[in-house]
Amino acid sequence: MMNKKLIIAMMLCLTAVTSRAEQVTVETKQMTLVLDVEQGRQPQYVYFGQRLNAQELQHLQAPRNGRMDAYPAYGMNCPADAALAMRHADGNMSTQLVVTGVERLTADEGQLTEITMKDPVYPITVKLCYLAYQDVDMITTWTEVTNSEKQAVTLTTFASAVLPIRRGDVWMSSFYGSWANEGRLVEEPLTPGQKQIVNKDGTRNAHTSHGEVMFSLNGKAQENQGQVIGAALCYSGNYRLKVVTDDTDYHYFFAGINEDNSEYHLKKGETFVTPKVALSFSNDGLSGVSRNFHKWGRKYMLAHGNKERKILLNSWEGVYFDINQKGMDQMMADIASMGGELFVMDDGWFGDKYPRKTDNSSLGDWVVDKNKLPEGIEGLLRDARKNGVKFGIWIEPEMSNSVSELYEQHPDWIVKAPKREPVLGRGGTQVVLDLSNPKVQDFVFSVVDNLMTKYPEIDYIKWDANMPILNHGSQYLTMNEQSHLYIEYHRGFEKVCQRIREKYPELTIQACASGGGRANWGVLPYFDEFWVSDNTDALQRIYMQWGTSYFFPAIAMASHISATPNHTVFRTTSLKFRIDVAMSGRLGMEIQPKNMTDDEKELCRKAIKEYKQIRPIVQFGNIYRLMSPYDRKGLASLMYVSDEQDKAVFYWWKTESFQDEHLPRVRMAGLNPNKMYKVRELNRIDVKPLDCEGKAYSGAYLMSRGLEMPYRNDTEWNKKTDWSSRVLLLEAE
Repeated sequence: MMNKKLIIAMMLCLTAVTSRAEQVTVETKQMTLVLDVEQGRQPQYVYFGQRLNAQELQHLQAPRNGRMDAYPAYGMNCPADAALAMRHADGNMSTQLVVTGVERLTADEGQLTEITMKDPVYPITVKLCYLAYQDVDMITTWTEVTNSEKQAVTLTTFASAVLPIRRGDVWMSSFYGSWANEGRLVEEPLTPGQKQIVNKDGTRNAHTSHGEVMFSLNGKAQENQGQVIGAALCYSGNYRLKVVTDDTDYHYFFAGINEDNSEYHLKKGETFVTPKVALSFSNDGLSGVSRNFHKWGRKYMLAHGNKERKILLNSWEGVYFDINQKGMDQMMADIASMGGELFVMDDGWFGDKYPRKTDNSSLGDWVVDKNKLPEGIEGLLRDARKNGVKFGIWIEPEMSNSVSELYEQHPDWIVKAPKREPVLGRGGTQVVLDLSNPKVQDFVFSVVDNLMTKYPEIDYIKWDANMPILNHGSQYLTMNEQSHLYIEYHRGFEKVCQRIREKYPELTIQACASGGGRANWGVLPYFDEFWVSDNTDALQRIYMQWGTSYFFPAIAMASHISATPNHTVFRTTSLKFRIDVAMSGRLGMEIQPKNMTDDEKELCRKAIKEYKQIRPIVQFGNIYRLMSPYDRKGLASLMYVSDEQDKAVFYWWKTESFQDEHLPRVRMAGLNPNKMYKVRELNRIDVKPLDCEGKAYSGAYLMSRGLEMPYRNDTEWNKKTDWSSRVLLLEAE
C-alpha cells in the first residue's frame, strides 16, 4: 500500500501545475530567478537578476523575441542549440520534454526547487534542479536524466544549464592561459555567432581556459558598479561553455560537460546527474559577484574554508630533486626562524628500485628513498617537532612512470588506447592511471592512507597532477563504453577524494596540477587551496592572481615569495615587491633560505609577522579590486575589507616604471564612510614613513579621493630598484 506521506507529496506536486501557468521563483536575499511552468509544456525562463518584490513579480513582463525554454531538447526544433540530445533505444534522435510536476524541498543550504519533465512518447525523465542558498547570493542548478526505456539510450549532449541573456551592450569576462601563465583575463563584447570555451585536457581543466565566466550587462565591465552575472561550472573534468548569439533578442549561455568523444550510454534505470552550475548576480560590478562567490566558496565549497591557512616554505624551487635529511632540517629551521608554521617537502623523496632523481621515473612507488632520507619520514617529523613547525609532503598519486615498479606490476592500470602503445608524457615516461578502474581508485586512496596511517603527524599534502590524457582508451571499461573514459575518470577521482576526506577530515591538501590546472569549484570541496601557477614571478602573478580572484578567494590561492632571477621568466624584482604580491594571497615561500642575506631574512621575518596580523582580513575579508593591471595604466591595486568594516588591507603595485610617469590616484572601496581609519604601512623599507603614516581619514574621504602613493620606494641609494609597491593596513579608530 502506498505510503500516506508519499500520496500527499504527489498531490501537492500535481496541484502545483493544475493552473495554466505557475510562476516559479527561486530566490536568495538579493537575487531572483523566475520560470513560468505549465503542465505539458517546456518550462520557460522569464527573469534572472536583482531580487524582485511581490508587485514586481506580479507585473513581470514575459520575454519577447527569444527562445525561453529552460532546458531545450534536440529534435523538435533542430536549428536551435539544445541542452540535451540523445539517441533512444530504437534509434530515434528526437526528444521532447514537458513539465509533469514541481516540488519544493528544504535543504541544509536553503530551498531546493525541482521541476520534473518527461518525454510524452518515451519513458525518459529529466529533473531540473535549482538550489537557492539562504545566506549567500548563489543559486546552483543541475539536471538529472533518468532512463526507463527497455534498453540503454545514448546521451550525445548533456549540458547542466542554459541561461538566456538579453542582448544589448553585453560583455563577457573569461580566462585563458597556459602552464606558468594561468588565469589571464580577457574582456570582449558578445557579438553574433558563437563563443566557446572548451577544455579537453582529461585530468585538469584550468590551464588553457577556466570553467567560469562573467557577463556585464551595462557595457565593458567595471569593478564596483554595474549589473554583472557570474557563472561557474563546478566540475573537475572536460567542459564546454558556449554563448550562442543568433537572430533573436537574446544570447544563450550553455554550460556543462564537454560531450566531444564522450557520448554516454545510459542504462535502463540509471540516472545521469550533470555537474552543478553556480549562478550569481550583483549590481556592484565584477567585484560584487566575486564577493558572492568568495563567501559561498568559503562557507559551502572549500575544504576548511573557515580556518586560517598556515604560512609555509615549500622545498621545490629551493632544492628541486636534491632532497636529503640535512637539507630538509636546515630549511625547517630557517622557516621557523622567520616565523613560518609549516614546511613542505616536494618531489624527489621516494623510490626504491628506481630512485626519483629526475622527472622520468618512480611515480607510483611511494616508498622513501633511503639513500636520500636514511631516517625516513620519521626523521623528518622528528626534525619538524624540534624546529616547531608542521610537516607536509608531495605526492602525484594519479600518475605513474613506465620506469617504476608499479608499472612493471600493473601495466593494465594505465590509460591507453586499445591495441596501441601508450603515449608517454613528462620526462618521456609518464602515464596516467585509469581512475575508472576501482582497483586503481583503491590504490590512489592507499597512497594517502598509507602515509597518514604510518605518519599521522603529517599536516599537509601537496597533490600534483602533471599530465593530461594523451591517448584515449581504458583497459578497464568495455569496448562499448570507451566513450565513458573522461566522465568515469572524474567519477573515480571524486570517489577517491570523498574516501580521503571521510577518513582524514582535518588533513590540509593542496590541489597542484602543473601549477594552476585544478582551480575549479568541482575540485575544491576536497582541497583546502590550489597552487595558482608554477610561475612565482611577482609581476606575472599580479595578472594571474587578478583573474583568478574573480571566482576564488585569497584563502585558496597559494602565493609564494621566491628567489630572483625568477626560475621561470628570469626577471629580477625587489624582495619587497615579491613579498607585497605574495601577501595578497595565502602567503608562503618557495626559496632556499640559506642563499638569502641576513637583511633579506629579516625583511621576510617582519613580513610574516605582519601577515599574521592581517591574515584574517585577507583570508576572510571582502575583495574590492580597484585598478586593473589589464587597463595598462602602470599600476594595479585591490583591497580586502572585514565584514565589520573596521579593518582593511590596501595593496598598490607598480607594473611599469618610466621617467616622467603619471599614475592615477586610486580611490578605495568597501569602507564605512562614517568611520575614521588610521593608516599604517606594512613591510616598510623607506627611509622615511609615508606622509599619511599614523594619520586617520574618513571612509568617505578614502573612497572619494584616495591617498597619494609615492611612485618609488625611498630607500638608501644602494637599495633602490625600479620596483615599487605598498601595503597599507587601515584600522577604524
